[in-house]
Amino acid sequence: MTRLIPFILCALCASGAGGAETYTNPIIHADYSDPDAVRDGDDYWMVASSFSAFPGIPVLHSRNLTDWELAGHVYDRLPSGRYDLPAHGEGAWAPSIRKYGDTWYVYFCTPSEGLFAATATHPAGPWTLRQMAETAKWEDPCPFLDDDGRRYLVRSAHRGGPMILHRLSDDGLALLDDGVTVYCDTVANPTLEGPKMMKRDGWYYILAPAGGVRDGWQTVLRSRSIYGPYESRVMLRPGGDSGINGPHQGALVDTPDGSEWWFIHFQQKGVHGRIVHLQPARWTTDGWPEAGDADRYPVASAPRPRIAGGHQRLTPAASDEFDAPCLGLQWQWQAHERPESYTLSERPGHIRLRALSCPTEQGNLWYAPNLLLQKFPAGTFTATTLMRPALADSLATAGLVTMGNQYSFIAVRGDSIAVVTGRGDRRFPVRLRTLAAAPYDGRDIYLRAEITDGGDSVRYSYSHDGHVFTPLGPDCPTAPGTWIGAKTGIFCITPSALHSASHADFDWFRIH
Repeated sequence: MTRLIPFILCALCASGAGGAETYTNPIIHADYSDPDAVRDGDDYWMVASSFSAFPGIPVLHSRNLTDWELAGHVYDRLPSGRYDLPAHGEGAWAPSIRKYGDTWYVYFCTPSEGLFAATATHPAGPWTLRQMAETAKWEDPCPFLDDDGRRYLVRSAHRGGPMILHRLSDDGLALLDDGVTVYCDTVANPTLEGPKMMKRDGWYYILAPAGGVRDGWQTVLRSRSIYGPYESRVMLRPGGDSGINGPHQGALVDTPDGSEWWFIHFQQKGVHGRIVHLQPARWTTDGWPEAGDADRYPVASAPRPRIAGGHQRLTPAASDEFDAPCLGLQWQWQAHERPESYTLSERPGHIRLRALSCPTEQGNLWYAPNLLLQKFPAGTFTATTLMRPALADSLATAGLVTMGNQYSFIAVRGDSIAVVTGRGDRRFPVRLRTLAAAPYDGRDIYLRAEITDGGDSVRYSYSHDGHVFTPLGPDCPTAPGTWIGAKTGIFCITPSALHSASHADFDWFRIH
């Protein structure tokens, strides 16, 4: 599947109160978890976890470190049938991206299938994916090319563990050993994961988050020998004046002229998932990297990186008019894409979602592979879509969803417009509950979801003319998914196990 439309992201207030010469964190108020980035000349390329969403591993591009746009994805599918249906929390965790010679590499692990590597001649793709090791409970691999040409790969273990170093083949696509533990200290650095390896002035460094996602910190390990022993130091700690929690897991990069260093990391922020921050960084006189303010606390705002070209003033573009022959890059399916579930050509200027069967739990969206979703793009926002349903069976449902472990939607079902809630996580049995309903007369209908209270609530409404919207039902709580933030999007399903001719045409989907 080819995707051509870029989804442009930026900090909503980057050119506001901070002024033209400053930026304000987060630089991306969206769930780009576990970011890793590299500089290639004047360009920066970043990848992030995608878990069980497809296409997987987004690739983002920037010229100034504060404004980013989506450039592509590393893969459309994984070589496992388990992802033909939603496998919440599985999939690609904490990828790393590097360029060696003329070849780009992305490495990642899935918790069940093992170690993967992808290669490309350009980071926007296309990428060639291969499975390097079939194993379980490996995490967060990162390659490293030493001065003598030898290649290595450092990784951690499931739920954070020791730092394990492997030798790689000359092409970087095969493991040469079972790995050697080079660091483990569960007292000083518990839940150590997400390692990124580099070398500077004869020192080997492993940058790795510790202490857990919500409240942890960024650690850096250092040794004169690649196999250790390594000493450790805190590079960035939570709190300070900004109050930013868990500032860790990311990438240390420099500017093209080498005069500045910057650290990209995420912050766990409830329903929004893991949003992306940028911290000024520096090297101490005795050779340790530090980030944030002088006391190594994260900053909420700072002068922009001094990079030629300056601020690009990109604006968020999460909307899709469905006029192109492909979906915008912001869209991901809840499982492997099913080509039969949608078309952009049968009714030009629209996406037609076909009602695939979702018989489990009476139409519970948690089990539906054909949800078309995107990340929450801001703290508060409104999503509106114009839909024409053609529901041939009384059980078919089509509409606008706010998805997480607890979810809700406004949809047409039979002769009514309904607001429905459900749960989908493994701890609770799923019970769909209709909160409110109104008559539906068969016309085209506008559906709207207003994300309020900083993202914690959603308010639904509908309209027949696109101007006057009628609220329906009470405000519904939002919730994150498994390792991810909440998402919004569109769907068309039937709980019937039989084939359905039902479908819904969506003219556009707009975020404002």
